[in-house]
Amino acid sequence: MTYGFETLAIHAGQDPEARTGSVVPPIFQTSTYAQDGVGVPREGYEYSRSSNPTRDALQECLRALEGGRRGLAFASGLAAEDTLLRTVCQPGDHVVIPDDAYGGTFRLFSKVAERWGLSWTAASIHHIDTMRAAIRPGQTKVIWIETPSNPLLGINDIAATAALARDAGALLVVDNTFASPYLQQPLSLGADVVVHSTTKYIGGHSDVVGGALIVSDDELGERLAYNQNAMGSVNGPFDAWLTLRGIRTLGVRMDRHCDNAERVVDYLRQHKAVAEVLYPGMASHPGHETAAKQMKRFGGMVSFRAAGGEEAAVRICESTKLFILAESLGGVESLIEHPGRMTHLSAAGSPLEVPADLVRLSVGIETADDLLADLERALG
Repeated sequence: MTYGFETLAIHAGQDPEARTGSVVPPIFQTSTYAQDGVGVPREGYEYSRSSNPTRDALQECLRALEGGRRGLAFASGLAAEDTLLRTVCQPGDHVVIPDDAYGGTFRLFSKVAERWGLSWTAASIHHIDTMRAAIRPGQTKVIWIETPSNPLLGINDIAATAALARDAGALLVVDNTFASPYLQQPLSLGADVVVHSTTKYIGGHSDVVGGALIVSDDELGERLAYNQNAMGSVNGPFDAWLTLRGIRTLGVRMDRHCDNAERVVDYLRQHKAVAEVLYPGMASHPGHETAAKQMKRFGGMVSFRAAGGEEAAVRICESTKLFILAESLGGVESLIEHPGRMTHLSAAGSPLEVPADLVRLSVGIETADDLLADLERALG
């Protein structure tokens, strides 16, 4: 039977607990399990790094929401990315990455994986030809994209890039954090792996850090699960439980995030202190048609460039009240940041350096009129 998204978010991997009938999956806050005999673990559970019922419930829910074959939960989004890279690549391999990507992802490639022997090339995700030109035949093992991208809200055509990756003999990895599985499901468009920072929209309440990989291939899933255990990059039971709790309201939260973001965009576009608004929901956005084709709606992330330059952007970030000055995104509360000095500082001086006048908003689910009034005070 096929269920709708909201039904899966509440029920996938979350049957009532067998012994007591608890409708909320319990937190199995344990490190180890009694065995029925030497080498005879009960229901396969022997040590919580290897498997834990609470994490298993989260992984099954993530798998179902992304329409994948296997879901794996990690201690953070970067822990998931690191495990993936060391599973599918080896020293001497090459990866194509976006020239507009999360600063932590860039740092992982440029400061960690590169020292391990993995080379990379940054290319624009907006045009297939630029990505094709960055491929090194026989050496490129992964094409890595974010769509929408962080923080410039660039859009990639996932289906077209999947075809490019297949022709190159590479895997297509899509960071789906900004969209969430409610708005976009890259595996259905041909991607091989979906990456999430579950800290963001999936968790949704800014109270837990986590990451996830969802894959379309059973064999790759087995390899990743082996390394997940061998490398120990798992999240704990309580973190898994918090993330699973957040997932239950993902659909209704995302609709409100999108509603509020659209109001914010309409306001910013008319303000003289704003030089440019970046949001894929605008018809003028270069990726709008592609986003409309592969996304349900356009998300809760909005970026804009301050008309007064870098100092004006910093002043705006320091002048809001409801928009909290903080890194991260995707929580119920609205956040504001200066990417160049905060989340993307690690990209300074690189091909991924972001404009100094850029402000990034994570639009929360507060009353929209209050958010607009807050921005009016800061911009005015």
